[in-house]
Order: sequence, then C-alpha cells, then structure tokens
Amino acid sequence: MEQEPIKEPTAPLASSSENCTDPYLRCAFNGAALTALGISNSALLAHSPQGCEYLVNNAFASQECDYMETMTLCTKLCVDEIVHGGEDILARTIREVKDLPISALFVLSACGPEIVGDDIVGVCETLQPEVNFRLIPIECAGFRGSQYDGIDIALDTILKKLVKEDVEKVPNSVCLIAPHANANPTWPADLAWVKQVLSRMGVKVIATLTHRTPIAEIKNIASAEASLLLSHDAGQKAADYLSATYGIEQVCKGIPLPIGMTNTKRWLIALGERFNSLITAEEMVAEGERMVMATCRRKWPMARFLYRTPAAIVADATVGIPLVRFVTEEMEMTPELVALYTSQRPVRELLERELQTLGLNPKVVYGTDVYKTRKSLQEVRPQVVFGSTIERHASEGLSVAYVVEVVRMIRQFRMINREYFGYNGILNLLECVQNEWTMGWRSKEKRYGAKW
Repeated sequence: MEQEPIKEPTAPLASSSENCTDPYLRCAFNGAALTALGISNSALLAHSPQGCEYLVNNAFASQECDYMETMTLCTKLCVDEIVHGGEDILARTIREVKDLPISALFVLSACGPEIVGDDIVGVCETLQPEVNFRLIPIECAGFRGSQYDGIDIALDTILKKLVKEDVEKVPNSVCLIAPHANANPTWPADLAWVKQVLSRMGVKVIATLTHRTPIAEIKNIASAEASLLLSHDAGQKAADYLSATYGIEQVCKGIPLPIGMTNTKRWLIALGERFNSLITAEEMVAEGERMVMATCRRKWPMARFLYRTPAAIVADATVGIPLVRFVTEEMEMTPELVALYTSQRPVRELLERELQTLGLNPKVVYGTDVYKTRKSLQEVRPQVVFGSTIERHASEGLSVAYVVEVVRMIRQFRMINREYFGYNGILNLLECVQNEWTMGWRSKEKRYGAKW
C-alpha cells in the first residue's frame, strides 16, 4: 500500500478575523511613565488603579532607574473613585508626600480617571503652593494611543512646562531626543555610543530627553544649537517643537539610525559636516570599518552560510528600518518581509526610500500585531526572522529555521548593555546571528540520565 506523503505541520491561527489584534506595544500611559522616569531627582505619581502601576514598574526597569534617586507612587483607585471621581484621593496623596526631597512630581492619569473626568491639572495648580517641588500633570490615559504616543505626550508637557526661554545659545551643542523609544533592550548602550561620538567631535550635549536627566539640563534646552532624534518611532513632534519655538535645528533628519556599515558611515558623515568635524568623522569611519573587517577575518562569522536566504524583519521602526540594509549588505540575505510596529508617514517615507535604494520589493506591514505577523510569515515563509521571542512562538509549525532575537522579548542573550549602533554594534548583531545559528544545531533530545 502506497504511503501518503507527510504534510508540513501548521499551527492554527489565533483567529480568522482581520480585526483580531494582539499588540506588541503597550499603552500611552506606559510611554509617558517611561519618559517621566528618565528625569532624575523626581518622583512619579500614577493616578490610577493598582494594576496600572505595573506599567510604571515596567517603565522603571526599562529606564534602569536607581531606586535610591527615583521613586514611584500610586493613588490605587478602587471602584468608588472610578465611578464617582478620585480628585480627593489625588489631593490627599500629594499632601502626604509634600516633604519629599525631590525637584518634581509627575502626576500621570490613567484611563479610569480621565473617563470619569478627574481634573489632575486643576488639582496640581491648587496644591502647587503647598509643596516645595514642581507639580507636573501629564494627561496620558492609555486609550490616547500606544506607548510611542505617550512618549510624545510626555515630551510635549515637559518641554512646555520646564524649558526656559532667556538662555544663550551654546556653540556646537545638541539636545538628544527619545533614546528610550527603542525596542533594543539595551538602548542605554546605544545612547552611550552616541555621546562618545559627539564628545570626540567636540559637541556638547545640553540634555537628553530623557535618561537620567536633571531638571536643570531640561531648563537649558533652548541653549542647544541642534537636536538629534534617536528614534524613528517617537520624538519627532518634540524635535519639530524645538525647531519652531527655539530655532533648534534637527540634524541627521531622514537618515536611518547608525546600524550597519553604510548607515553608520552616512550618519557620522552627516554629523561631521554639521559640526565642522568632517575629518574626525572620516577617521572614525575608517577606524571602525578596519576593526570590523579585521574581526570578521579572525572570527569567520557564518554569514556565508546564509547567502541569499529569504529573511523577515519584525521590529519597531527604530531598529527595523536600519536592519533592512544590514540584513541586505552585511548578511547578504534577501528581506522578503518587513513588519514594523508603527505606521506614521515619516516611517513609511524612510522605509520606502531605503527599499528603493536597495532595489528591494518585500512584503511590508505597518502597524503590525502578532496576528498580522503570523499571517505574513505563513504567506512569505522566510528561512530567517529577525525579531523577538514572540516571533519564535509565532513561527512554530512554519518553515522558519532561525529566529534571531534582536528586540524585546529576549530569550537568552543581550542581557548586558551592548549597543546596536556603530561598529561594535555590527559585531554584536553578527554575534546574535551566530548564537542563533549555533543553537539551531543543538540536539533537542535528552541523551543522558541524571544521577540524582
């Protein structure tokens, strides 16, 4: 009797409905908390039920806050406050902490208080004379959008509340914007690399919006000559506001962030030209490229085994867009799917320019969620996926050989600060690929018996 051919197993989709969503991104409340917690010597008061405080705790960890310098508070609203309003409990909580030795208290409102109509701005204005620190209300209910919308909301409030106008411009200075709007789990290392580059070029960093940033630095932001946006997902509104209000020019606008050889060279040269440090920039490019090539000759990365392999990229725009060129040029793979968490017009325009320049025509999904990603992977069937632990599970039952975990969530690797930006970042990404390729050859069968 002839045996039937073995069919490739396919895991069922979560739903057949196009309206089914399982988002990658948290809500606006989380993004606002992530931004506010980047200001040192401050505290954050979540005007919310206790459950929303877990989002604040997540933001606290993402900002790598020192609990000795930054603290979080919560009004812990219950049913009565959600139904009838919680302004009284908000006022009582602020009065209870009025002696805290801090520079500012950020008051963030969650969905429930905003739906019921709590006026956190009015409460803060009334209580400001009673406390020794600045009260800064941020209306950032989760329903206002994704975490990236929350970052923009918080940055807008912080700039309008804190920046002084009567300051002199500092020559060769820059303000760094939204480094935390980044799915690289070790984004502070990317920020540190940027600061090292600027220091070598003789450029002074006036302030970082926001990561361990004193309020004194934020007040002097208007003294910066230029701004440098370190995210493709959030912060553009802040850069536009600084440009329109204080004449702060945005540099490296419309250029993918410095991930990979070409993007890093283009980004460094643009900085060098703007700050009259072109020779220094060219030296950094030459040094970096020599270091990467020499290291690859010694280490023999396995990129040669993945030549022209169909690949997918599932990430935020900050990491995902520059990864397109890295995957194409450094890895010599063929991107067949690019799925980005966001869908703003600047994101679309930047990605479309990159694809046109590279001569690529992959399937592109903007504002992807887990369902859309799974469906796209089924359609495209790549061999390698650059994404997160989520894609590892979403790829089960498909013909995906390797899932290189480069963005949240991370399963085994990238737990120590290691940048993606710059030339060491290239080696770190190659190591991520190498680790996944090596792990793929490990047997999944248990071949020994424990003696205890």
